[in-house]
Amino acid sequence: ELFAMFFNSVTNGGKTTLAEKLKNMLPNCDIISQDDFFKPESEVETDERGFKLYDVLDALYMDEMVTSIRNWMKSPASSGVVTEEPENTCDNLKNVYILIVEGFLLYNYEPLNELWNRRYFLTLPYEECKRRRSTRVYQPADTPGYFDGHVWPMYLKYKNELEENASMQVDYLDGTKSQEELLSYVYSDIIQELNKLRE
Repeated sequence: ELFAMFFNSVTNGGKTTLAEKLKNMLPNCDIISQDDFFKPESEVETDERGFKLYDVLDALYMDEMVTSIRNWMKSPASSGVVTEEPENTCDNLKNVYILIVEGFLLYNYEPLNELWNRRYFLTLPYEECKRRRSTRVYQPADTPGYFDGHVWPMYLKYKNELEENASMQVDYLDGTKSQEELLSYVYSDIIQELNKLRE
């Protein structure tokens, strides 16, 4: 049995940390990260202000990402996923393979829309997001004004598109909450969903 969950997040919203922690708590669990599908810098468009447009789908090899997810789903056991069960695994998690897909532009790409069981979106307010972003080192490095000129506007545009799409079932999570709180909530939610699937 396969169970796929997608974690979308504003930049530095905590999705990667959350995904890694969940992976350690769940059996037969694997992660596919959208960051692994960025095009090389030379292939990423630059706008008239000189900003590299990384926060758009065109900056990513999305078809390759979909192929990777589909290949995993065809044979999760051969994907190198660890099949040891974490301690205290409840019965509903036995014989299930779980895939976590994490990224920042997952829900506006049509081919991904049929592949998920649960979708989460970690949000952050502007100030906190900018603060966290400033503590990270990127390759290539953020140019002055990049966050306000490209990153944040693209996030707002993307989030608005999502909110306007009534058919899009997304569970919004507050990224300012502690990792423990978020982890506890998502883990319980997954167990609940698996229970429903088993009924």
